[in-house]
Amino acid sequence: MARSLALVALAASLSGCAGAPSFSLFGAYFPLWLLAAVLGIAGALIAWRVFIATGWAEIVGLQLLVNTAIGLMIAEIVWLFGTGHIL
Repeated sequence: MARSLALVALAASLSGCAGAPSFSLFGAYFPLWLLAAVLGIAGALIAWRVFIATGWAEIVGLQLLVNTAIGLMIAEIVWLFGTGHIL
């Protein structure tokens, strides 16, 4: 009984993915949130390298928090462009 109830609950949770924004990449459809996450992480890494190269890493405190915020902003901008909310 518990096993079949868990199976029904898992199947019901997958129905939310039906209308998710996706894009075609090499013939396969990928969710937009995956692209936004990858570009956000890449943006945070680039920002970190820029902070180190310019010497701002010594001036700006809490580098982990700052670079995470930059990555989140980039991911959000990609998401908004991808869904058509910003144009």
